[in-house]
Amino acid sequence: MNWRHLPARWRKTDMERGSDVLIVGGGIQGMSAALQLARRGIGVCVLEKDYVGRHASGVNAGGVRTLGRHLSELPLSIKAKSLWLTAQDWLDDDCGFRPVGQIRVAETQAAFAQLQTRSSLVSSLGLEYREHVIDASELYDRLPALTPHCVGGLFVADDGYANPYRTVLAMKHAAVRAGAVVEERSAVAHLGYKDGGWSAKLQDGRTFRADVLLNCAGAWGQRIAAMLGDEVALKPNGSMLMITARLPPMVGPVVGAAGRSLSFKQFPNGTVLIGGGHRAPVDLDTNQANVLLPGIAKAAETAITLFPFMASAHAVRFWSGIEGFMDDGLPVIGPSLGSPKAFHAFGFSAHGFQLAPAVGEVMADLVSQVEPATPIEAFSVGRQPRSPSA
Repeated sequence: MNWRHLPARWRKTDMERGSDVLIVGGGIQGMSAALQLARRGIGVCVLEKDYVGRHASGVNAGGVRTLGRHLSELPLSIKAKSLWLTAQDWLDDDCGFRPVGQIRVAETQAAFAQLQTRSSLVSSLGLEYREHVIDASELYDRLPALTPHCVGGLFVADDGYANPYRTVLAMKHAAVRAGAVVEERSAVAHLGYKDGGWSAKLQDGRTFRADVLLNCAGAWGQRIAAMLGDEVALKPNGSMLMITARLPPMVGPVVGAAGRSLSFKQFPNGTVLIGGGHRAPVDLDTNQANVLLPGIAKAAETAITLFPFMASAHAVRFWSGIEGFMDDGLPVIGPSLGSPKAFHAFGFSAHGFQLAPAVGEVMADLVSQVEPATPIEAFSVGRQPRSPSA
């Protein structure tokens, strides 16, 4: 079926607006999907309840990381990195992507053995991708400011980081240039499927119609999924971050640690961004994302343990973005099981930023009824036990 030819009953009127595809959610996954669809000549409209990039998509740590990915995510992540490396060409913006490398350090021989096992396992998959074991000598060549007790690490040279908000806006602008329509401050109140098409009634009374619906609603994805008949055990939460005042240049690669929750990166201006999955409660109805001092203190303690120079750093800002977490840490990507002509891409559990360029292609493939180039079976909404929605 060709989604491009919209039935006459879905044509735009003063009160009802039509497109081939409606996307609920203007985060990075929604904007990536909109861009890829629009470039295929498919009419697409994005409904964002706040503004594009308002939540986790615009305020995350910006990690562009294949290192340590769940094995089910690796093909998608590898594809995504190929797109990050060429972002200037296809997005007309490099998004601040800096392939400075990412290292996961091991503080004990047991942790180092686990990293070696991981490297061997990844190599056995037959992918054109490796996670390189580095010994203590190479580790301290790359991280001279690291505390002296570490024994080795795992390294991917072309991982790095990008600017999250700049990336979301670049995707939005490119999607609009390609013909996509983005409706901000447009919260969906009701979704209905009738006569082969979808209608989305907004809280302000407007109605939008399309043949196909994409749920890219992030932490709100569970609510949209429930409207489609798919119950998902998504847990909304905040992922806390802090940034310091400028420091002398001490660390080049992005650093994580085996057995610790840490994401550590120093930018060219000297500021240091510290994260690593420390969570805080959120309120989906008020958009409130909290910052809790115990989690921030734990992150600071870890940073100082691994990089003693951080003991004199001054943290100048703390924040948290609203994110949706799945129990298994894997996103939900693929067709709805409860409704026809509807697809999901949400639940990225605080590591969806890097995947977004490839997720957009997958969603465009699904809408176009083309087999995605990377496997997505592990991300099926059906893998989750059915439970009442919140």
